[in-house]
Amino acid sequence: MPNNRPYTKKKPSFSGKKPVNKHHSQPPKKEPEIIDKTVYYRPTMTVLELSEALHKPVSEVIKKMMFMKIMASQTQTVDREIAELVSMDFGFELKDEVQTDLSKFEEIDIVDDPSTLVERPAVVTIMGHVDHGKTTLLDNIRHSRIVDGEAGGITQHIGAYQVIRHGRPITFIDTPGHAAFTEMRARGARITDIVVLVVAADDGVMPQTKEAIDHARASKTAIIVAVNKMDKIGAQPDRVKQELADLGLMPDDWGGEIPFCYISALKGTGIDNLLDTIQLVAELLELKANPKRNAVGSVVEAKLDKGRGPVATVLISNGSLRVGDVFVAGNTFGKVRAMNDDLGKAIDVALPGAAVEVIGLDATPFAGDPFMVFDDAKVVKDIAQKRSDRSFKEEHSAKKMITLEEFFERAESGVKELRLIIKADTQGSIEAFRGSIEKIVVEGTSIDIVRTGVGAITETDVSLAEASDAIIIAFDVLAPANVRDTADSKGVEIRDYRVIYEALDDIEAAMKGMLDPVFEKQTIGSATVRETFSISKIGTIAGCMVTSGTIKKDSLVKLFRNGKVIFEGKISSLKRFKDDVKEVRQGYDCGIMIENYNDLKVDDVIEASLMKEVV
Repeated sequence: MPNNRPYTKKKPSFSGKKPVNKHHSQPPKKEPEIIDKTVYYRPTMTVLELSEALHKPVSEVIKKMMFMKIMASQTQTVDREIAELVSMDFGFELKDEVQTDLSKFEEIDIVDDPSTLVERPAVVTIMGHVDHGKTTLLDNIRHSRIVDGEAGGITQHIGAYQVIRHGRPITFIDTPGHAAFTEMRARGARITDIVVLVVAADDGVMPQTKEAIDHARASKTAIIVAVNKMDKIGAQPDRVKQELADLGLMPDDWGGEIPFCYISALKGTGIDNLLDTIQLVAELLELKANPKRNAVGSVVEAKLDKGRGPVATVLISNGSLRVGDVFVAGNTFGKVRAMNDDLGKAIDVALPGAAVEVIGLDATPFAGDPFMVFDDAKVVKDIAQKRSDRSFKEEHSAKKMITLEEFFERAESGVKELRLIIKADTQGSIEAFRGSIEKIVVEGTSIDIVRTGVGAITETDVSLAEASDAIIIAFDVLAPANVRDTADSKGVEIRDYRVIYEALDDIEAAMKGMLDPVFEKQTIGSATVRETFSISKIGTIAGCMVTSGTIKKDSLVKLFRNGKVIFEGKISSLKRFKDDVKEVRQGYDCGIMIENYNDLKVDDVIEASLMKEVV
């Protein structure tokens, strides 16, 4: 079929190149130029977030970390040192993130107008070795007695007290001295201005003395040395000065900068000179605060009170705290319903540098938690919820990175775990216990702390212990009779302690496979005091109802009041009506006298136990 289309001669191309369609051609894509070569680091940063900040695929970042022998997934948190090395390899500079998120208020720096600043009291922490006289020193300063009421004569909770010297207040924080309390002592150093290091003149520098020095230096606080027990025979203050000089604390009379005061805490000599030295050092530090702003500070101690609910002791570092203020403390929030000073007196306003007991929290915060007052109650609740959610996410999602060598060693070793549930009377005790337990190292074993909590042991704790095959450690708290019965029926062990280092010794022995006691204390019953009768020349008789088990005449007893142990001893007399009896069973009334103790009150719980030989 003929082609009727006209013939058009194509114009020859002399360039030898194909014609380019200008309408459809696109220039090659260019990589977006990264102008800002800075990565802003925060402690919760994950590998994925680091890769996004570096504008690199997460696989490249993980590969870079593997070359450093660090094994991590994209959801794991990155240490600052590792993040800095990775950033440098990619040509970036790492800086700390400037915080603007109100839910991280402890990281926000608020600069006050210099015209609003006034002098605030110095916060002083007493540190030193066990039994070197720290509590006796504070005892003398505030004219009260504490040592006699402490288990084993050792301070087991942090307390804050304020004294007036020449019309100017000084706030003291008493930190425990035994090695088991290193964590609490470290927290005390972080919130203080001046550390008073107590060293016994007849004992010299001891291990906990060195730890206290390390904590004071790490927190960059001023140090004053109080050489105690100068009244004792064998006191050698020059030896103490030499030992401390060897550790870098050069006395001021030897040309150094560390003031030395020589005291006897027991007899009260030299205390005035120590207080004058504290105020002199405080003047040199020029401590200032703004009393007109909202209060910020730290939780020094927290506990769950049966009558008042969660109670926190708060140290105010800046601002003023008033009744009615709404605040966030750690992951909890509340409104100040009432405030008491260190003498138990109700107050309406607490100024900077003061330590007060606050009532009105929704839950028990942790000792050391940051504290801040806000203007809006709704904002406070939202901030606390965000902090709680973040803590939960970090605890359950973020995992510590391990090296490849550690990964393979752990996989091959088959490490055995000792699981624990810790219940104590205060958060401070829990922190001290946890910190000390984590330092126990026994090859082939590890410790897993399943749960911690403040207050009496509950059936929920027993159920969790059964499910996780854990032991419940009860430090100075009550395990009700029904809970003990449940634990016995489920085969869950509850071990009671009043002094932390005794528990540590048992745990370490258990880990070494050496815990094989010949005798152990076994609870046999409990009774509730219904009435008390005081008889001259005899003492106080408690009219009781046996609520569980059996009370025997030769029983050892613990006396609980409001869930706390207030006395331990033994039964001196057990009667049924007017007759002496050997035992009284559950459901029956009886009269009980406790040897050398008469301060019995209605609703006290008497828990009886016997030392039984373990077969």
